[in-house]
Amino acid sequence: MLKTTVLSAAIAAALFNPLSASAADDKELAAIRAQIRDMKESYEARLQSLEQRLQDAQSAAAQAQNAALASRQAPPAAAAAPSALAAAAPAGKNAFNPSIALVLGGTYANLSRDPDQYRLQGFLPPAGEVGPGRRGFNLGESELTMSASIDPIFSGQLTFALSGEDEAEVEEAFVQARGLANGVNIKAGRFLSSIGYLNNKHAHTWDFVDAPLAYQAFLGGQYKPDGLQATWLAPTDTLVELGVEVGSGSSFPGNERNKNGIGAAAVYAHVGDDIGASGSWRAGLSLLRTGSAERQFDDIGSFTGSSRMLIADAIYKWAPNGNATQQNFKLQGEYFRRKETGDLSDGADTGSFNSTQSGWYLQGVYQFVPNWRAGLRYDRLTSGTPAIGLAGSFPLLDAFSPVRTSAMLDYSPSEFSRLRLQLARDRSRPGVTDNQIFLQYIMSLGAHAAHAF
Repeated sequence: MLKTTVLSAAIAAALFNPLSASAADDKELAAIRAQIRDMKESYEARLQSLEQRLQDAQSAAAQAQNAALASRQAPPAAAAAPSALAAAAPAGKNAFNPSIALVLGGTYANLSRDPDQYRLQGFLPPAGEVGPGRRGFNLGESELTMSASIDPIFSGQLTFALSGEDEAEVEEAFVQARGLANGVNIKAGRFLSSIGYLNNKHAHTWDFVDAPLAYQAFLGGQYKPDGLQATWLAPTDTLVELGVEVGSGSSFPGNERNKNGIGAAAVYAHVGDDIGASGSWRAGLSLLRTGSAERQFDDIGSFTGSSRMLIADAIYKWAPNGNATQQNFKLQGEYFRRKETGDLSDGADTGSFNSTQSGWYLQGVYQFVPNWRAGLRYDRLTSGTPAIGLAGSFPLLDAFSPVRTSAMLDYSPSEFSRLRLQLARDRSRPGVTDNQIFLQYIMSLGAHAAHAF
């Protein structure tokens, strides 16, 4: 505006004051031109400076919003990791472009027992969803994740799980509204449920090659509902999170029932805090209720009824003065208790069925020098003795307490790669011990989002 005024004034002066203009010598004209040029350059520089400040402010706001959302999900001290810094969302005009992350995994398994004969004695897990996997070289599970902000309120994520059997599965596909009023967050679609502790962690972030026996027996590996999740994060220094989930109930221990309405529901509470400058902890309690209709097991049998489960979890993390890159230690455990009531069928007859089963695991992982970690895990299940109102025998349901002990050593050249050796002694069947050796690689390509505490 000022630039236009100055130019107009100069032209007017030249047109309406011809005597003065003609009297001005070349030196005065040069001085006027120089002043006009200086003013133009000055205001163009100021405009560029303001535009740059605007871009910087937008970038800082986007980064601050993502950092705030990440920090509200975990206690701040020992939970932080270098990968969280690398996972900040792109700013400016790229803030809403999808980020793409690919995780490649593979294993070599040496098993002393035929994995085709593997079973968890005394339990009704989903067919083909438990056990150590195949012998020899295996591609393992790979993940392809695309995520982005949709607008100032919504974001979205899609994760494909690619198995070694050349099968693709939609592991997660959800939209999320975060930072709503009073700390409420909403998620809709398919997602890894937040019940327990390990369930909502992708497989490539696990500390061992495989899931604990309790997850295999009670959740078929992981519980992934199709439905809605609502969480509330209390505005306190101590972590207090309450959540509720409702879904179709098609995920194990439920199954597809072709019904309207809600087929499964879960509620949970998480609390946590720091212990000085080096430690932090989190504890949780979860309840899951679902049902099934002719859920298959053992090729010919089926179960129809309700399943109610309680999960208690706790984790403690230590890193000297919060610096987890040099040394750190993690102690983690979960306890499961499930009660199933309904009818059992052997393919010909049907009778009542009532069982109460439990299981737990405890593991510790210690990073003793940068890039190197060692860990131990102990798993145990208790099948109990189910009440079966059906003539005949079900050898699969004979009472037993499966036990497994695992030890691992892994090396991470960077936060994007990991090599792991795991030894396990698995006694999931009476009179049978399976000595297992696993070699695993996990490689991340692209910017992967930071993981929760």
